[in-house]
Amino acid sequence: MHDQKLRRTPDLLAAAVTFLGINMMWIFFVVWMLYGLVPVLVLAVLINHVITRLEQHLN
Repeated sequence: MHDQKLRRTPDLLAAAVTFLGINMMWIFFVVWMLYGLVPVLVLAVLINHVITRLEQHLN
């Protein structure tokens, strides 16, 4: 049993970021079709602000 090598766990970060990007694209597209471009831009700025605050909090 000690001769077996431990398997490395798969890196799920790349898959999670890709999945998040794809979901954000269709959500932005639906918001754009329903309400126009301005709410999409406001939502993008809001998400950017939240990410920046989270980054500052973690550092």
